[in-house]
Amino acid sequence: MAEVGVVLPTQTKWKHPIFVFFKDLRLVLKLDSLGKEILFIAAPAAMALAADPIASLIDTAFIGHIGPVEIAAVGVAISIFNQVSKVAIFPLVSITTSFVAEEETIERISKKEGKEFVHDDPKLENLENGPTKNDEQKEFVPDFPESPGKHTTVTGCITNKSKLKNQKRNIPSASTALLFGAVLGLLETIFLVLLAEPFLSLMGVKSGSPMLLPAHKYLTLRSLGAPAVLLSLAMQGIFRGFKDTKTPLYATGDVANIILDPILIFVCNLGVSGAAIAHVLSQYLISVILLVKLMQQVDLLPPSLKALQFSRFLKNGFYLLFKVIAATVCVTLAASLAARLGATTMAAFQICLQVWLTSSLISDGLAVAGQAIIASSFAEKNYEKATAAAVRVLQLGFIMGLGMALLVGLGLQFGSGVFTKDINVKHIIAIGVPFVAGTQPINSIAFVFDGVNFGVSDFAYSAYSMILVAVGSIGSLLALYNAAGFVGIWIALSIFMGLRVIVGIWRMGTGTGPWSFLRN
Repeated sequence: MAEVGVVLPTQTKWKHPIFVFFKDLRLVLKLDSLGKEILFIAAPAAMALAADPIASLIDTAFIGHIGPVEIAAVGVAISIFNQVSKVAIFPLVSITTSFVAEEETIERISKKEGKEFVHDDPKLENLENGPTKNDEQKEFVPDFPESPGKHTTVTGCITNKSKLKNQKRNIPSASTALLFGAVLGLLETIFLVLLAEPFLSLMGVKSGSPMLLPAHKYLTLRSLGAPAVLLSLAMQGIFRGFKDTKTPLYATGDVANIILDPILIFVCNLGVSGAAIAHVLSQYLISVILLVKLMQQVDLLPPSLKALQFSRFLKNGFYLLFKVIAATVCVTLAASLAARLGATTMAAFQICLQVWLTSSLISDGLAVAGQAIIASSFAEKNYEKATAAAVRVLQLGFIMGLGMALLVGLGLQFGSGVFTKDINVKHIIAIGVPFVAGTQPINSIAFVFDGVNFGVSDFAYSAYSMILVAVGSIGSLLALYNAAGFVGIWIALSIFMGLRVIVGIWRMGTGTGPWSFLRN
């Protein structure tokens, strides 16, 4: 085995799992086979992920020219909508990507071996528990192509591949994800429409506030697009599981949002309502395009109700639900505290937060690539590739974070006039720039770690660790807000992201859970 250059986990020079993060550091930017695979998945995924936040930034820019009260009001409404949506979106997309990648890999292996793929195969459950001892000791043999024999054999292979290519995939997790997406989307719409005013009051926009009317209008109209948002993101999760991130990128409807914004806001004189309507229409356009594309590749009618694996989705969905709630409480509380500092401070905070999240979410492209590759590798029991993929995306995330720190720092320092002409708002933005820019490397690693953990279906650890992080972060947020106001909020958010990185390093760096094979 050593003759063909295969490295076994037991042969690695790193004697403690913590050192795995420095493995092959000199290859971090090399476009080898793994580098190309990550690039081809991550680049389109990053562009697709950045499209919606960029559209929100453009919304913010257009609305900023209406007035500081309107931009502050929309900032609160967007914060509420995003936080409520994340409660459903994050678990749905993350679970869908991992489960679809696992099922697609097992189905492909079964077809290759001439076996029938059983959708309730216990292997799917075992993937969540990490490798067994026998799995850890397996040699990782590269899949070299066999030498062709007779001409008829080669022709037969080509014919079979052609048939498989034209054959629709039968992936029950895809059907399950769409069903959950539709139901959760409708529930979110009802939830937000009925509770818009209480949510705004909770965020500090109470009766008599000049922000109440525009915030209520925007939130109510924006909530009508929730079913489209959930369905489109569920479908994006399916395509990610197939390692296809180009289709969601081609299907993006945010261009329509950008075109409709000035027409509805200024030409039709709809103000903040026009911005909300433009966003909703673009989301429904995205969902229709993605559904048509998906139906061309996947048979959405499952073979049986049992194949849908509702219990597996719900079990892990609840884990991620707790994770999302813990994370969103921190960000929502930060926005709520900023709103209590007044419309001017809230407007500045909203602009800083949008830039902070937009630039950080670009690293989610690496998280998506890592999750899809790691999930497929674990399904194949190729733990060497899973480790290499995890380390590479984390290293790339740090480098990307350094670049984003420079870009965001310079861009926000000198380009805040794009979002507002109010000199007071621009002054407060300048105060937040060091925090927004300086935390980019930390944020990037934190987001990539999510993809790494989800790739090994380590959903329980992700949930419990985030709850602990949230407890510490909320305490620091309240204390620092009382001590330093706007600056204190940003220090606390920096602590929040730093703790997320620490718990990510702890799991893999100690070789526990699914990463136990690193200790051998």
